[in-house]
Parts: sequence; C-alpha cells; structure tokens
Amino acid sequence: MTIMVRDLPREELPREKLIEHGAAALSNAELLAVLLRTGTQSCSVLTLSQEVLARLHEQGIAALSSMAPGELTDIKGLGAAKAATVLAAVELGKRLSACAAVRVTVRAPEDAAHYAMPRLFGEQREHFAVLLLDAKHRILGMRNISIGSLTASVVHPREVFQAALRGSAAALILVHNHPSGDPTPSHEDAATTERLVKAGKVMGIPVLDHIVLGRQDFFSMKEHGMMR
Repeated sequence: MTIMVRDLPREELPREKLIEHGAAALSNAELLAVLLRTGTQSCSVLTLSQEVLARLHEQGIAALSSMAPGELTDIKGLGAAKAATVLAAVELGKRLSACAAVRVTVRAPEDAAHYAMPRLFGEQREHFAVLLLDAKHRILGMRNISIGSLTASVVHPREVFQAALRGSAAALILVHNHPSGDPTPSHEDAATTERLVKAGKVMGIPVLDHIVLGRQDFFSMKEHGMMR
C-alpha cells in the first residue's frame, strides 16, 4: 500500500521537517519532494521523488546537473512546471557553489580543484579552462578555452595566453574534466600540458599545475611529478 504524505506524522513531512530541523536533516528524496510539492493520484510526492532518483542510476543526483527539461518530463508524474522547478534549483546550487569560492588563494591543488568543480560539475563533454591567478596566487577568475577532447588542434597556446593577458594574470592553472569520472590523465593530456608549460616560460606567465577533474575526485599533475 502506498503511504501518502498526508498520512505521515507532522514531524516527518518534508517541508515541515526542513523548517524545524534545517535542510541538512532531509534525505535527497525529501529535498526533491519539497521542490515537487505534490505527487500523482496513484503515488505520493515522496514515492515520486524516489522514482525520479532511481532513474538517475549510478550517477545519483549529480545527473540532474546535465539533464534537459525533456528528460525529466519523460518521467511519469513530472510535468513541465515540476521539471523547471528542479532544474532551476540545481542551477542555483551550482551558482552558489561557484560564488562561494570567489577570491580563493591557491595554496594546494585542493584549492584549485574545489574552485573549478562547481563550474564543470555534470558536464558531459570535456571542457578545458584556465584559472587566472594574481602574483599572490589568488584566483582572479576562470576562463573556458575549448570544449571537446584535448588535442593540439583544440587547445592552442595562443588562446590560453590571450586569456591570461586579458585577465592580467601573473600565473595559470590548467583545468579540464573527464566526463567518464576517472581523472587519470591521458598521454594527450600530458603532451598538451608540456606544450603549455613551455609556452608559459616563454611568455613569462608560469603554468603552475594541471588539474584533471573526475566525478568526485581530481588529479594534480604537479603533485604527481608530471610537470617540470
């Protein structure tokens, strides 16, 4: 028998639970239920939320960041209004995470990775970007250079260092994501890094690291001795 939300004790209702105990006290299904607000004639909003999460498979809620509205409305019980609400909440979360990292000083690879992750979270294609640093290694911003596999034809030193000069950067950190979730660098990643490090020495704008982002972790080429 399906348990309807109205049959739950008041302290277990998702919205009331959030108000009384804070959003952190809610499960993913309960948070989603707050956004969806109502279920269908045949299932409660909590059951609907659980069905939505089940459709995301092994990626979990991370999959929401790259879903189109049509993919959500394909799920029975989700109309255009509910899909728009969910995707708007996801986008606000991404923007909030990005804002929280403004003016970070990079003292370790983790600092650069944590800055870049919210900006590339959930992307289904490889994005190559640069973190622009000032003389004290504070992050001035992040500039996207290319989208697609890392090859010599896609990532050219000209575009990388034009971004650095326009942003008045004193140094750079290279960043790109692996949609597969495995941050292990490829041979092409290593070759691209070596070429850009050499160009940085000529330009007087050092490339300090190359961070490869996976699904939940990252790889620092500098930390692993892959940069001279």
